[in-house]
Amino acid sequence: MPSSLYRFIWQASGAHQLWITVLSIILFGIGTSSLEVQRRIVNDALRGEVYRPILLLAGLYLGISVAEGLVKLCLNIYRNWVGEKAVRALRRSVFTIGQAATIEPMPDRTEGIQLSIVLDEADPIGGFVGEAFSEPVLQAGVLISVVGYLLYLQPLMALVVVFVFFPQIGFVPLMQNAINRRVQMRVGLLREMSGAIVGAGGAIDGDGRQYRRIHTIFLENMAIYKLKFSMNFLMNLMTQLGVTTILALGGYFVVIGKIEIGTVVAFLSGLSRINDPWGDLVTWYRDLQATRVKYSLLCEAQKLGAIVVNR
Repeated sequence: MPSSLYRFIWQASGAHQLWITVLSIILFGIGTSSLEVQRRIVNDALRGEVYRPILLLAGLYLGISVAEGLVKLCLNIYRNWVGEKAVRALRRSVFTIGQAATIEPMPDRTEGIQLSIVLDEADPIGGFVGEAFSEPVLQAGVLISVVGYLLYLQPLMALVVVFVFFPQIGFVPLMQNAINRRVQMRVGLLREMSGAIVGAGGAIDGDGRQYRRIHTIFLENMAIYKLKFSMNFLMNLMTQLGVTTILALGGYFVVIGKIEIGTVVAFLSGLSRINDPWGDLVTWYRDLQATRVKYSLLCEAQKLGAIVVNR
């Protein structure tokens, strides 16, 4: 297996990543266009003009929504198909090494690691393969296109909204590093449990070590949850600050006649469009870091299996 996670991703999925990326670009292009349609519908309605243009715009908005949904459906199915192919490849690689080692019995620890890989560790690594390239392209594309559109509508309001997200650049990596350390420890403990089960011929805990491992895994999982949900809380707080800023500043601009109410609606909808991809980018970053840890441990396990074969 390649020593680098992204080399493995390219080896497992190859040109499929290019097509997935193309679908991602199409998706964020379609999604951004709906903001302008929303703004025009609201402004035309408040002006009390002829209803026919509003009806046409509503039909256009529906068409854009259907097209966006269909592209997203294709993208999700395609990404998961690529991910499942990678999971299958990882599991097959375990059996390839295992079959080569049948000439000599494997240590219990090695068998336990193989069991852990086949049953638990392959899924998250393979699942990440499907979104390794397309997810950052999609979400960064949405962010850039929406922020660009908001800057076009009202630069000052757009800049205030962008600055609301800046603190997250600081606290997200710090909290994610703490999560990574706990993920690595959790994987190691699960492998030790699997090895002990294989060695004892079943789920037997004669010396109490398994119960201690189970309790330690519980503590590590709870620490991960606390960090993860604390990060989500801080991110949501930043989003609400953005909403407050839009309502206050946008309301002021409407009162003095600098912008129309449809622009405020577009900003609120745009903030939602920014918040979702930003959260997805953070989730992708968390998955990337965690998957790198897991893939590194898996490569070490594969090397251990190879050593057993060549011993």
